[in-house]
Amino acid sequence: MLTAFRKVLVANRGEIAVRVLRACAELGLATVAVYSDIDRHALHVRYADEAYPIGSAPASESYLRIDRLIDVARESGAEAIHPGYGFLAENPDFSQACRDAGLTFIGPSPHAIRTMGDKLLARKTVSAAGVPIVPGSDGIVPTQAAAEAVARAIGYPLLLKAAAGGGGKGMRVVRAPEELAGAYRAAASEALAAFGDDRLYVERLLESVRHIEVQVLADRHGNVIHLGERECSIQRRHQKLIEESPSTVVDDDLRHAMGAIAVRAAQAAGYENAGTAEFLLDRDKHYYFLEMNTRLQVEHPVTEMVTGIDLVVEQLRIAMGRRLRYRQKDVRPNGWAIECRITAEDPYNNFLPSTGRLTSVDEPSGPGVRVDSGMFEGMDVSVHYDPLLAKLICWGETRGQAILRMRRALNEFHIMGIKTVVPFHLRVMDSPSFIAGRFDTAFMEKQAVLTERESERGLIAAVAAAAVAYRAKQEAAARAMGQSAPDARGPGSTWRVVARREGLR
Repeated sequence: MLTAFRKVLVANRGEIAVRVLRACAELGLATVAVYSDIDRHALHVRYADEAYPIGSAPASESYLRIDRLIDVARESGAEAIHPGYGFLAENPDFSQACRDAGLTFIGPSPHAIRTMGDKLLARKTVSAAGVPIVPGSDGIVPTQAAAEAVARAIGYPLLLKAAAGGGGKGMRVVRAPEELAGAYRAAASEALAAFGDDRLYVERLLESVRHIEVQVLADRHGNVIHLGERECSIQRRHQKLIEESPSTVVDDDLRHAMGAIAVRAAQAAGYENAGTAEFLLDRDKHYYFLEMNTRLQVEHPVTEMVTGIDLVVEQLRIAMGRRLRYRQKDVRPNGWAIECRITAEDPYNNFLPSTGRLTSVDEPSGPGVRVDSGMFEGMDVSVHYDPLLAKLICWGETRGQAILRMRRALNEFHIMGIKTVVPFHLRVMDSPSFIAGRFDTAFMEKQAVLTERESERGLIAAVAAAAVAYRAKQEAAARAMGQSAPDARGPGSTWRVVARREGLR
């Protein structure tokens, strides 16, 4: 049965809100944006057909308020809600509230979100369907003593993990028996603070592994396909930094096998819409189901770039009740894509968040380059939300070409006013280990921190970029007034000052 809707409310902000709004526009759907007080002038607000305020800056008073989002949908006449990712995207209560209000939730059912959102229930569900899982406890370990019993059975090292967790919260590595008591208390406390749920379970810690995820699409008619894998091993504290598709360690046979397992996991949960099955892959090519993300992933563009399939458009079509337009044999990946997350963090200072006003933004472009961004000059970067500013995605016919394009694009990406991770990404693109495809989830632990000299060079490059931008503005102003631009060779040239400092004269 088809579900007709003509207006979509996007219950999110930043680059993902803009991304979803664009997909809606391509399908001729009217759009509604929501915004907190400090997002009044945000890019997604300006892009949408309509925009409504929903509260103050803290997410708990705005983007996490289910009641206000439903009220705006009713007031605006929106018939469907797309949650983006983060915030309420994996909240079964939000999915149910949309249904109860007669709205279409562009995502999976409340049942599927609950099944896969609860790590323990997800393990049991997919294991019953024959999906390999990481060895661990059969359920929660309600006490430290219970955790110790499991540890004796599966051995060390192990992981304590929050049953309702995600993003590395409520997770602790335990390498020896004497570490377990403190780790158990710390993980339970952090899980309770982050998720309101202090339940923990135990998994064997697999080391020197790759983090591989498989994108799936499922419609309400029982059709499920996979779109190949993404490599997500370069992480910091379980937060992904760089993703690519395909993976350097996945061949055609392994791709087919992992894809089939991901499809089976989705079918076991009665899944509908876009989702991602995450796996750990060891050196011997043994793979283990980790979890399923019941939403669009931050890194979805790399899959789009190599398959040519617009995942957000497919989400919208599936939510309308339409059958998948693609069969498995129609999915034929082409080339290589890499994504770098551009965040407001200082790589020279342990990735501490950087806040302030963006005084200048120059985004890269050119063949094979895509930027998903919510940035604009004059935007205030606050402490209230995730530091993700944009995503830089580069495609090439080969992995080597994709890396070269990423280097070029990163060098063109100039963001003034705050610190960003662009210098870190440039360093990774120059890493022999990364270039050779020899890395795992411990990649970041093996890297030296960026030095102060590298920081100085980054500052000099930024000053040079600012000088060039200022020069261009001077020339434009001079042309508008019918005057000649100032002589760049004169003693007042900022460019020459920077050049002298770097010995480039």
